[in-house]
Amino acid sequence: MTETTMPVPVAGGTLEVRVGGGGGPALVFAHYWGGSADTWNGVLAQLPPGQPTVRFDQRGWGASRALPGPYHLDQLADDLVRVAETCVPGPFVLVGHSMGGKVSQLVAGRRPAGLAGLVLVAPAPPRPPATVTEEYRQGLSRAYDSPETVRHALDHVLTATRLPAAAHTAAVRDSLAAGAEARREWPLRGIAQDITSAVRDIAVPVTVLAAQHDVVEPPHVLREFLLPHIPHATMTTVPAAGHLLPVEAPGAVATAVTDFLTRVQR
Repeated sequence: MTETTMPVPVAGGTLEVRVGGGGGPALVFAHYWGGSADTWNGVLAQLPPGQPTVRFDQRGWGASRALPGPYHLDQLADDLVRVAETCVPGPFVLVGHSMGGKVSQLVAGRRPAGLAGLVLVAPAPPRPPATVTEEYRQGLSRAYDSPETVRHALDHVLTATRLPAAAHTAAVRDSLAAGAEARREWPLRGIAQDITSAVRDIAVPVTVLAAQHDVVEPPHVLREFLLPHIPHATMTTVPAAGHLLPVEAPGAVATAVTDFLTRVQR
């Protein structure tokens, strides 16, 4: 898929956004804590030819590392709205993974013009479970301190399958490509933020992709802490995969997103 880069002015600077495809409803992607626009490479490779797509490195990460804070969820949501407004001339579907899923829930609750649907991929729920303790969050905040800690997180927490060498290398690179403030904002604050009041205002169709062997956001956690707050959402569990669904099972994610896009266009 051929992409062009579009500069999008946001608070404190500019996001470099990759825009691809032709006409029709666009897919706007938001990556996980530690990810980048490249997290979606495998998914985009398996979308129908010409499918419009929009992806970028979120504030504080990768190519957007130089953007100043704050890096909290509301700022990330502001950025995502700005990207959609600037890069998408018509309807769009948000596709958010993990942290990006929580950011996408916030955006959907704002009901921006053009939003046609929401795909949540192994998303962080709007209200965290009791297991997200202060001790847990402090430990999580150190998961990306070094290449060694990143590899441990990838191999023993984030994935349930062995990643191809190139994808593993890219994931390590992306997880290290953030400043300290951006890297710690999510585990210390964002993951624990209660956004249930915002998600009650989501009016568009919502589908949730859970991963069978996800130990970060297991299917039972999403059933208990996400679905009750978005009661019209549907959930599907992808077998044999872990939390990094876009990298571990890109074909399943691409198929689910394509099927959802077809449904919301009827």
